[in-house]
Amino acid sequence: MQSHFTTLDGMVLAGYFVLTMAVGFAFWRRSRSVEGFTAAERCLPGWLCGLSILGTYVSSISFLALPGKAYASNWNAFVFSLSLPLATWIGVKYFLPFYRQHGDVSAYTHLEERFGAWARAYAGSCYLLTQLARVGTVTYLMALPMSVLLGWDIRWVIVLTGITTTAYTFVGGIVAVIWTDAIQTVILIFGALLCVAMMLTGLPGGVAQLFHIAAEHHKFGLGSFGPSLATPTFWVVLAYGLVINLQNFGVDQNYVQRYITAANDREAAKSLWIGGLLYIPLSAVFFLIGTTLFVYYTIHANSLPPAYRGADMADSVFPYFIISVLPPGVTGLLIAAIFAAAMSTIASSLNSSATVVLNDFYRRHLRPDAGQERSMRVLYTATLIWGVGGTLIALAMTHVRSALDAWWSLAGIFGGGMLGLFMLGRLSCRVTSGRALAATVGGIALIFWMSLSPRWSGTLLAWRSPFHDFLIIVFGTATILLLGFLFTLFLPVNRRRLADDEAKR
Repeated sequence: MQSHFTTLDGMVLAGYFVLTMAVGFAFWRRSRSVEGFTAAERCLPGWLCGLSILGTYVSSISFLALPGKAYASNWNAFVFSLSLPLATWIGVKYFLPFYRQHGDVSAYTHLEERFGAWARAYAGSCYLLTQLARVGTVTYLMALPMSVLLGWDIRWVIVLTGITTTAYTFVGGIVAVIWTDAIQTVILIFGALLCVAMMLTGLPGGVAQLFHIAAEHHKFGLGSFGPSLATPTFWVVLAYGLVINLQNFGVDQNYVQRYITAANDREAAKSLWIGGLLYIPLSAVFFLIGTTLFVYYTIHANSLPPAYRGADMADSVFPYFIISVLPPGVTGLLIAAIFAAAMSTIASSLNSSATVVLNDFYRRHLRPDAGQERSMRVLYTATLIWGVGGTLIALAMTHVRSALDAWWSLAGIFGGGMLGLFMLGRLSCRVTSGRALAATVGGIALIFWMSLSPRWSGTLLAWRSPFHDFLIIVFGTATILLLGFLFTLFLPVNRRRLADDEAKR
């Protein structure tokens, strides 16, 4: 393989790394307190928080896994993005005002006020598990092009990446994360558009040839519109996208923390609209990259080594194109963009996870009176632990076929019924703590059945879940809501308990 990674590319990559670290150190002084580390002193403009929200969406998952998915199949996964307008409107209308009025940095404090300590612990635990999966997926996808580029074992690249990004998170806190998100988002957009343009120049027939070959192979399909719930049809992905995006805007600490950092309610709403709606055309660009890659290597079949032609190597084709085809300077820019996307996304996840550990577990159950110094030690320790855990997940990711499918499945499983529990508390004032707990147990049981039963065999074969993995979080959320309402309708109400719950609200 001829690599175009030159000294100029190395200088671009090193320069961007230095810039990123400089941003972190620039905000070191402002992040020495708990409020600065977790809430950026609540003074940031909406456009900056909006770019940060967009950057939270556009991690290396988007930059590499979406093109890999489009290259291997079609645009079915793009349906996820089509759910964003409705989810964003609901977020701005209902979720954002609630959190801004509530004022707590943690997204889960109100669950304890509504249902008790168990609800807060459950949601916090689900969130922390989700972030482990997210950090692992992002780290793995970042290591792919670096491994191809450097010729190193991908496992060593993952370990070095984990060490670097975890160390960065210590430096600047949430304000550095947000500024880095904004910078990397601009570079990602520019790099993605530039990459599409470069690919099109490599097609003899240009755009017309792209659409002709892609249409012949049904590469623009959005999936089946049939009623099947066992395959990722248009409706299955749409339902998954709506629930996941509602969960993002409603109970995800990453997003809630950005609501809190905004200077006022208007700026917070602006940030959500910017982040939510801009992802739709940007994700389309990433799917277009994957489709263009397919057409490019259909025309130039001999230029793709046999090692990259298997379906399980789809996530690696775009990194190979970047380092073997793009001209000097552009290669370095694209690698820097992927590195920046992963770095800021991991830093965001580690920062928000540390915030949850401090507020929802340590201060709540161990040391409610913890001062600044002790609290900062907890934040740093939690950052380190989740960084190591995410690195271990990334090492496990080296054995998966599609990183996007793996991430979506893990997000559905670990996300559990957080959204269902939150909405149950918001939609009904008559659901008591005990009934919410019973409904949550029912939802968790369904989630475990749908997650584990596909591996059953023998006499248990008839009891396997017939549903696609994407529906785990959809059915888990729906089950908690349905059971909560049914328990309220058909079981006798303890009026004293109901009055106590209302008093807590």
